[in-house]
Amino acid sequence: MNQQLSSRVRSMQESATIGMSRMARELKEKGAPIINLSLGEPDFDTPENIIEGASKGMKEGYTHYPPIPGYLDLRQAICKKLKEENWVDFSPDQIVVSTGAKQTLANIMLCILDQGDKVVILAPYWVSYKDVAQMAGGEPIIVSGDLRAQYKVKPEDLENAMSSDVKAVIFSSPSNPTGSLYTKEELGEFAGILSNYPDTLIISDEIYEYIVYEGEHQSISQFPEVFDQTVIVNGMSKGFAMTGWRIGYMAGPTWLAKACTKMQGQLTSAACSIAQRASLAGLEGGREEVERMREEFKARRELVYEGLSRIPGLDTYLPKGAFYMLPGIGSLIGKSTPDGSTLNDATDFCMYLLKDANVSTVTGLAFGAPDTFRISFAASAKDLTEAIKRIETAVLALK
Repeated sequence: MNQQLSSRVRSMQESATIGMSRMARELKEKGAPIINLSLGEPDFDTPENIIEGASKGMKEGYTHYPPIPGYLDLRQAICKKLKEENWVDFSPDQIVVSTGAKQTLANIMLCILDQGDKVVILAPYWVSYKDVAQMAGGEPIIVSGDLRAQYKVKPEDLENAMSSDVKAVIFSSPSNPTGSLYTKEELGEFAGILSNYPDTLIISDEIYEYIVYEGEHQSISQFPEVFDQTVIVNGMSKGFAMTGWRIGYMAGPTWLAKACTKMQGQLTSAACSIAQRASLAGLEGGREEVERMREEFKARRELVYEGLSRIPGLDTYLPKGAFYMLPGIGSLIGKSTPDGSTLNDATDFCMYLLKDANVSTVTGLAFGAPDTFRISFAASAKDLTEAIKRIETAVLALK
């Protein structure tokens, strides 16, 4: 019956993060003492004021179909947040609320791409950028950063990749999977280049904006020369510990918002009414819990950096945002495991850690960064400490 499947779905890869998490869960169900560092999910519970907002919404009757782009008061709250925290002005008709930032990205790609359209993706990239672009018919052009610069792409490399037929450029800052953070000056250089291509849409994924340890989050949309060609992708999952509520949103040109509303109306309709009321409470509330979680992530960052820095063969750095590290393992590729198997690539290394060390991570190949692997430190300090011990033991056992 596989022949009944479309070429689209047959060519699509399973998300590497979801795939590794699935394997880790299956092993854990069989009794293996797995520590899962593969998923980017805060281990904190959703703040109480947000839960109360959901309860209040239900009691007030917000249990019917919402408007496709989201409730007006939620879109107004998003506009207020963008103005006060990101220094950019949007109107509610430029906002579309979706079931997570992933759907927001899919809406955008499906609305702008035709078969063969070029999409510049700054690498290392989040696993779904490339696959979603290809699903929509796009042709990815990968521009890679170097570990020595915390994987940040140089302006000249971006400029060399650009042409008049590039339909979109996509990147995240703070970055998943690297934790790198572009400064205002660096984004200004990007803006200077991209303003020469006014028909190219800039997709700025800012879902980790509240998780910054050094400096400040900056949005490329603040530069007037590219404001009209920029769409911000954001959501509630990471900063507010609301992964299960599934709320993301876009803020961008009116023409794109209208198109995404049309697309979403055919595919999924509006995001959950109750999750929207919860999100409104989160945006209108204080940021005390957000800050508390950020401080805890910062402490875990130090723990992971210090621990991995002691392991020979791992090239590490101190990420400035998000809750990921992407260590280099080039010197370990080609080595043999205790059972005589050869580590041919980063995927082999991650499977070795999963099966021999009971630690679930993600291959850097999924992020466009061969010879690396991603660790999420959105886990308890206890689990992180034990995971580092296991990784060290596994690495030292290689020959």
